[in-house]
Amino acid sequence: MNDFLYKVQTRFLFHADVRIKIPAACTDDHFDALFDILERIDKRYNSYQKGSYFDLINQHAGNFVTVDDEVIRMLKQVKEFSAFFDGRYAITVMPLIRLWGFYKGNVRRVPTPDEIAHVLPLVDDDKIDILGNDVRIAKGQEIVTGSFIKSYAVDQLMKKMREMRISDAIVNAGGSTIMALNNTSHPFWQTSVDIPGKNDPLFLLNIANQAYSTSAQGDSFVEIDGKRYGHILNPKTGYPSINRMVGVVTDSAMLGDMLSTGLFNETRTEFLQKMQQLQQHYPNLAIEGFLMDEAGQLIQTAGFEAHKEPA
Repeated sequence: MNDFLYKVQTRFLFHADVRIKIPAACTDDHFDALFDILERIDKRYNSYQKGSYFDLINQHAGNFVTVDDEVIRMLKQVKEFSAFFDGRYAITVMPLIRLWGFYKGNVRRVPTPDEIAHVLPLVDDDKIDILGNDVRIAKGQEIVTGSFIKSYAVDQLMKKMREMRISDAIVNAGGSTIMALNNTSHPFWQTSVDIPGKNDPLFLLNIANQAYSTSAQGDSFVEIDGKRYGHILNPKTGYPSINRMVGVVTDSAMLGDMLSTGLFNETRTEFLQKMQQLQQHYPNLAIEGFLMDEAGQLIQTAGFEAHKEPA
């Protein structure tokens, strides 16, 4: 691939570097229009942004907050997948994150079983009430949008690209969400999937008009009293997940992001069972993926092999 055929810009949004690569014929106005979409979503919907819809929902926990249609669409999809994963995927996990000290400057420590048992009832997306355009979470609950808002923005960005008649592009949002557009002259984009915590490539991944979403422990372990703990928590148990990485290829970045998070808390057998159920329920989304367990062993869906090349 000739890099002279493309232009690249990177900006910091959603607490990550978001890199957009589009044909060289595009102008700075194209970049501005595309990043404007990301900036709008970051400002309005990122739970970490003061005054965003999700921040207001959190600030008024126990009371209804009026939101726009976009929030309702997102929450309905989130609740659907939270139910599918029986609570192993939950956006109300923030009280648990705070308990472990995984948020900003909090003191990191291993909570007692009683402390975890006290917080777990708050980690329940079923308690998110939707009434028309009014949303309420229970007192003490807190939503964190990290598992879907950046990827939702990437989906909207790709829609804009198609409207602008851009048919050859790739977006890398912090490494955890990569989405490609392709045409007949450039049939796929290729990215390296690395071993978590290392720069060593595991394999090369080809994606065409799809998104690759990944959740990985990598270097994101924290050491507490001499023992390492992963930063990805299982909302069902209250403890860190033991798997090392999940990767999902699908037509929707938001869907892939939620799935890679939820699937991270499954065993090898459960992973394949869940993937089969997803493929049957969403046959048009071409969902494939893999899981790397605690021992570093890979298991993957049958169709995922078609996306891989040796590193």
